[in-house]
Amino acid sequence: MFNQLLFYIGTYLLLLQSRNQVSVSSTMMTTTTEESAALQPYFDFDVPRNLTVTVGQTGFLHCRVERLGDKDVAWIRQRDLHILTTGASTYTSDQRFQVIRQENSVNWTLQIKYPQVRDSGVYECQINTEPKMSLSYRLNVIELRARILGPSDIFVKSGSEITMTCVIQQGPHELGTVFWYKGNTLIEPAGQENDIHTSENRRIIVETDWTDVLTSRLKIKRVVQSDTGNYTCVPTMAKSASVYAHVISGEHPAAMQHNAATKVSRSFLLQAMYILILLGQVTSLKQHLLDFSKQKARLFASGASDIR
Repeated sequence: MFNQLLFYIGTYLLLLQSRNQVSVSSTMMTTTTEESAALQPYFDFDVPRNLTVTVGQTGFLHCRVERLGDKDVAWIRQRDLHILTTGASTYTSDQRFQVIRQENSVNWTLQIKYPQVRDSGVYECQINTEPKMSLSYRLNVIELRARILGPSDIFVKSGSEITMTCVIQQGPHELGTVFWYKGNTLIEPAGQENDIHTSENRRIIVETDWTDVLTSRLKIKRVVQSDTGNYTCVPTMAKSASVYAHVISGEHPAAMQHNAATKVSRSFLLQAMYILILLGQVTSLKQHLLDFSKQKARLFASGASDIR
């Protein structure tokens, strides 16, 4: 009886000791896991991750990584899983891509120079932990187009003033400026309205406004025949647009357009008359052939009668 009591007491003590060891071990594992997690790198989610730029405008994707330690940061293009950079090294032959980071900085910035529409897509900032940690960024590259208000052909009377207005919808940033060309020649304005110039020097004026829409106006005063030609608005960050100016001497644009329409009408009538004459000749030829066939048939019938 006494021996059984000692056995139960011993078994209880062993179980109690085992539970204490498991509890200590579990506590140690939890502490170790928490310490390990506390030492892991992590991303700063407060940085913008959706960037829109225009074609040709340098783009920057900012990735902030805290507590990096001995790990590396890589930039990956998701479209083809191409590794663009790792650490400070670049792993692409496309020199437009480069990582920018100052010493001891937590910022790992991917720079994309002269971006094109094809560069649009998702890019990943990745840390080589196990498992890997990554944060996605979206780059949108848009192509802006200039537009000259009004028709593509402008008619203006000699001696009057002409104004060509070029507009470009603003992109996410300032679009630079606008140049005007006549043919392949850059137009150099001889002076602005508020400059001290003679009236002759202020004949050609360029005005550019930066608002929600980038607007550039080319004004030519006292136009002459030599001002006739193709004019092109060339923005620094958008597709160009062109218009053709016709300078008319001694008559109004409406008269010229009326004359042009009259010429078209006359040309159409001449063509129609020619077709009708041709059709008449064809009809006459058919009639001649028909008469000839009938005459031949009569002669053949007459010859056959004589033989009989």
